[in-house]
Amino acid sequence: MQTNFHMSVLVHEQAKKYGDREMLIYQDFGGKEWKSLSWNQVSQTVKQVSNALLNLGVKVQENIGIFSQNSVQYIECDFGAWGIRAVTIPFYATSSEQQIQFMVNDAKIRYLFVGEQDQYDKARRIFSLCPTLERIIVFDPMVHISTHDPNAVYFSDFLKLGENLPRQTEVDKLQQEASFDDIANILYTSGTTGDSKGVILTHGQFNAAIVANAKCVPVNENDRIMNFLPYTHIFERGWAILCLYAGARMIVNTHPQDVQQSMRDTHPTCMSAVPRFWEKVYMGVQEQIDKANVAKRKLFLHALSVGRRHNIEYLSKGKKPPVALHLEYEMLNRTVFSLVRKELGLENAHFFPTAGAAVSAYVEEFVHSIGINMVVGYGLTESLATVSCNHLGEPYTVGSVGIPIEGIDIKVSEEGEILLKGPTITIGYYNREDLTKQAFTEDGYFRTGDAGYLKDGELFLTERIKDLFKTSNGKYIAPQMIESKLLVDKYIDQIAVIADERKFVSALIIPVYPLLEEYARDHHIAFSTREELCANPEIIQMMKERIDTLQQQLAHYEQVKRFTLLPHHLSMEKGELTNTLKIRRRVLNENYKAEIDAMYAE
Repeated sequence: MQTNFHMSVLVHEQAKKYGDREMLIYQDFGGKEWKSLSWNQVSQTVKQVSNALLNLGVKVQENIGIFSQNSVQYIECDFGAWGIRAVTIPFYATSSEQQIQFMVNDAKIRYLFVGEQDQYDKARRIFSLCPTLERIIVFDPMVHISTHDPNAVYFSDFLKLGENLPRQTEVDKLQQEASFDDIANILYTSGTTGDSKGVILTHGQFNAAIVANAKCVPVNENDRIMNFLPYTHIFERGWAILCLYAGARMIVNTHPQDVQQSMRDTHPTCMSAVPRFWEKVYMGVQEQIDKANVAKRKLFLHALSVGRRHNIEYLSKGKKPPVALHLEYEMLNRTVFSLVRKELGLENAHFFPTAGAAVSAYVEEFVHSIGINMVVGYGLTESLATVSCNHLGEPYTVGSVGIPIEGIDIKVSEEGEILLKGPTITIGYYNREDLTKQAFTEDGYFRTGDAGYLKDGELFLTERIKDLFKTSNGKYIAPQMIESKLLVDKYIDQIAVIADERKFVSALIIPVYPLLEEYARDHHIAFSTREELCANPEIIQMMKERIDTLQQQLAHYEQVKRFTLLPHHLSMEKGELTNTLKIRRRVLNENYKAEIDAMYAE
């Protein structure tokens, strides 16, 4: 893998090598047909983007926003901006108007690229609230641009500014001047108070990450990579760029909900994913087992047992399986497991990096047992993704997050916090010297906020120190911010948001009982106890409507999807509240385990 050139010229250098070879496999916005673009074609469009941006007056290290789901145009914009040493700031396609407004203003963005109708509509609504914003550039040609909007243009019209590459001499000069000290991205993440903070990622960090990951992640030019996670997610972003350096074909999946059909259509060999994806695969297979007749169920459970012994009890520990076990596994792999992989579209499965949240041991063992190489890892936006990961073909421990990558110096503080130093670690937070100072120890180690330990060269995580939840889909959730928004409702006395390692946000709510009882009487809702009152469907529907109104400004993944009304207050006696009436979340999770599990029951 060639890793010695700057990202500003990555696509063009690879085009010299691969020419008309397929680079991107994609669907048009709203389309079902799979199409492809060659390295030469993408290189040409990237050059047009660079030229068009210069014609708009974009300066060196100016910030450009991209508010879109994954698309070919997204990739072209990233590399086109880097081609003139500009900085791209990716926003999640599900970001709220409030979040978009904050990021645009914080980064003083003049040009904002948007994907589909929803992103355009949000951008248009906040346009007048963002003094620096000059132009919205729309990827999807099916988007309806308002006739009263003189500030929006389609991407195709934007590209015309770069037709025939009128500024290519300047582009070439800027690329020659490009430095690894240049900022490549600013990725905004939510803080514990809900305020976003922009993580600065330089080209040097990317280069160091690519070099280190290339030594332990064997992606190659024969792989077909499915892009499933959003490019805003540092895991997908770092992974995708590593794959482009390797010359792999990349399958651009625009809509995450379509990923399983996309996999069956395009047959990827590799894909980065969060644990929630594999949890769904696990549940889908378990459901099929439950529905199968006795003979088929018995066969599959036996096959899983053999797969577990072969792949977990022997291979994961670096041991050679006995001949008889190996022969039986190979037979079951060709017959039973190959059918499961075919159903997923993974007939040619190579390996599958998985990170972003804790992986259940049951799920990890299941995936390995059916012959899919799950490569579990750990990282943060601030570390440019990978801190550690399993190495394909080498021993690993189920429950660990692998071996630290080359160049990362890990130490564990007296409090058990994982601390990091190395060339992939961020230089700090954009416009936030205060947060940057807090994030590092006096001797220069980055504080991850995660507790863990090293054992026999592998890293294990134990708990999250910082009060910041991460769902099993890899999205960060700031519970206090959500709680503060909902506590303004007159019917809510106390609320505890649940989200960490869960697939969506839920909440335990203690209502203001006198007001709730009054509402019930006024609406002729019968009840004899608080338990009956809190479980009444009409009461729950009323509360749901009020909560939905209050959380409209939250991003979709931050919104409370389910809640339970508790018929009694939280108490200090049970350890649920501190002396200052702050919630002890760990105790709450233990005391209300049944209620919480019920909210996540399928």
